[in-house]
Order: sequence, then structure tokens, then C-alpha cells
Amino acid sequence: MFIIRRIAAIIYAIPLILTGCGGENFPFNPIAPTGRPLSDVPPAQRFDFYASAPDVTIDASKTYTAIIHTRRGDIVIELDAQNAPLHTNNFVFVSEQGFYDGLKFHRVESGFVIQGGDPIGNGAGGPGYNLPAEIGLPHGEGVIAAARLSDAANPERLSSGSQYYITLAPQPVLDGLYSVFGRVTAGFDVVQKIKKDDMMVWVEIQVQ
Repeated sequence: MFIIRRIAAIIYAIPLILTGCGGENFPFNPIAPTGRPLSDVPPAQRFDFYASAPDVTIDASKTYTAIIHTRRGDIVIELDAQNAPLHTNNFVFVSEQGFYDGLKFHRVESGFVIQGGDPIGNGAGGPGYNLPAEIGLPHGEGVIAAARLSDAANPERLSSGSQYYITLAPQPVLDGLYSVFGRVTAGFDVVQKIKKDDMMVWVEIQVQ
């Protein structure tokens, strides 16, 4: 399973049953665009969908912004193409493919992180490839970073090709262990409201 380390212990993403939200009334109702490559592919069928990581096509001189549209509001993330070009390129690719459309945040730990991007929803899924580590940026509040397998199974600290987490508070104990590739610039209040099994309706990419 793809995990992130908390203090001295390894916390595993415990398999979860994907359930509804008990009829909760959400403040927003975003609608994912149609016609993207994975728009009509059920989430579970996106597991191991690709044979390799995408070619690098981003321009590191430009600014890439990801907007995670949820029913609790939007989370706006500035991706760091300078310090994490491979992770930025990958996040842009899977987002524009529609890989994240309809996936759920399968892990939420108060004061620590929210985690999503697993097409099978139990912490063990991905797109079919990993990414080389780009470790260096610190874990401040509201950063986005890639989840990965434990050091024992993954000594090179390769990142998951799709699973990511967003920190709910500074986590210096994670520095030097995981690849941070951006930060939340708006909607951190939405991050704080996310509950387990909340949906990522879709992820929009803007380039300037």
C-alpha cells in the first residue's frame, strides 16, 4: 500500500469500504467535463491503466495551477514545475486524462493529511507506474506531495503515479522522505472540511 510516515511509526492506509455520505447536503455541485480519455472509464478500471509514466511535455517556465473541484468547494494548488518537474508533469497529465474524475479521498487523518488518487479506493491502487523521487521541498501546511510504498519495499522512494496527500498542518517529520510538488494557494478551508470518502469530482489544470 502507498503510505506516508507519521512521526516514528508507519501508518498504513487501511482498506475502506466505499460508501455514500449518508445523504449529506453539499454546498456545491460541480460537474466533470465529458469527452476526456478516461471520462467514461469506471474508476476501478483505471487501476494499472498505463504501462509507463507520461513523456515530459510541460514548460517549466510557465505556471501550472490545479483546481480540485469537490462538493465542499474548490482546492487551488500551485504546482512547482521548477523543483518537481516530473511530478508536476505527471499531475497535469493524469488530471487532463480524467484519471481523478470521481475518485475519493480514501484517507483523512485530523491534523495530519488528506489522501486520494487511488482508483480502487483502498490505498493500494495506481495508474500502473511510479515516478522517480524529487525530494527536497519542505512539508509546510497545505503542501501536496506524492504517496509511496514504504522504504522496505521501495528503497529508491519512488512515488505513486497518482496517489497524493495534502498536509493539514506543517509536518517536518516527513521532510526528506517524500516528494512535495506544490502548495495550496486557495481553498485550504475546503481541505480542512474534507471527510473520508468525499469525492474529487474532477481536477482542472490552468497554465499561464
